[in-house]
Amino acid sequence: MKCYQELQAPERELAAALGSFDGLHLGHRQVIGNTLSSSGLSPAVITFQQNPSVSLQARPVPLLTTNEQKLSLLEEMGVDTVYLLPFDQIRDMEPEEFVETLYRVCRVRKLCCGFNFRFGKNGRGNAALLETLCRQWNIQLCVVPPVSIGGEPVSSTRIRACLEQGDVQQAGQLLGRPFGYDFTVTHGRQLGRTWGTPTINQPFPQGYVLPRFGVYASLVTIEGKKYYGVTNIGIKPTVGSDCALSETWIPEFSGDLYGKKVPVELLDFIRPERKFDSLDELKNEILENGVTARKIAEKQWQAI
Repeated sequence: MKCYQELQAPERELAAALGSFDGLHLGHRQVIGNTLSSSGLSPAVITFQQNPSVSLQARPVPLLTTNEQKLSLLEEMGVDTVYLLPFDQIRDMEPEEFVETLYRVCRVRKLCCGFNFRFGKNGRGNAALLETLCRQWNIQLCVVPPVSIGGEPVSSTRIRACLEQGDVQQAGQLLGRPFGYDFTVTHGRQLGRTWGTPTINQPFPQGYVLPRFGVYASLVTIEGKKYYGVTNIGIKPTVGSDCALSETWIPEFSGDLYGKKVPVELLDFIRPERKFDSLDELKNEILENGVTARKIAEKQWQAI
């Protein structure tokens, strides 16, 4: 997959999907899917290095995917070309200039976007204006209606709300895959190792969405093999932590994972994070959570 970080000519003419695509949820996949079957055109995505809301509204929007995760997921989908642009590079383009640049510079011959897509300086462009401009440049346009689940449109905002409530099952349904991350494993205090429950510690990067603090059943992928896990997300109130952390015990795995990116998928919420009166009480609770996590993971494996 070819990745550009500025507007430049690709090797082939493109069928391109436009959008922020944070999370690459089912709605996003519907938009991008329309580029994959375009005869004679290379499937492409034009997206941004940071959420446009950060620049336009000066407010943080917690990320559902890092840029690295986004690129990996797009490659899995079959996208050949990605423009991962600094939003400031195009934010002041008038809609007319933007579409002309897509045609002349990026060789876009088909465009796909969601029904609520906005573009151009001050967000002046909408789907109706895009249709007019695409007609002028002989660009085929595909505007995708909302994808709904449970009577409501799928959106990144809705997924963030699910995660904040600990509803990772619903978040997974909206994403079309379990919510997960693959942060680098760092050294911790290694208390779990002394109890026979060694964990991998993965600090959440700044700006990434924080699921509800608590304990989750999880799936951990190591060298292509999946293991069930018990993941605690939070600040570890019994023993303390300097930052929000994902800490996962993988009962059926033994090995050194320090410095590696390890994919962890959250399957279901087991209990809220809480402070225990003693380390022995915490240890016993972890073991019980392990039994619960295994049952949840086995149920999911059977459903696949």
